[in-house]
Amino acid sequence: MRAPDAEVELTCGSTPMGPLPAETTTEVGKDGPGAVVGKRYVHPASGMELLCTKAGAGSLRVGDDVLEIKKAKNLPSSD
Repeated sequence: MRAPDAEVELTCGSTPMGPLPAETTTEVGKDGPGAVVGKRYVHPASGMELLCTKAGAGSLRVGDDVLEIKKAKNLPSSD
């Protein structure tokens, strides 16, 4: 969704992320609450933002930092 300004290493379950063939069934280790499909994750320090398209048991990280779920913006009231 939004690339960081500098190159970073994105991992899931301590496994580096990268393009995988469609038939890959490699499981990643569980190292936290996991990634939730349909949620946007952000890394404020690098400016990276991404959308999770497949749920998993591993946490998304940049280096040692766990990515946070992006909070929804409050919409103005329609009063």
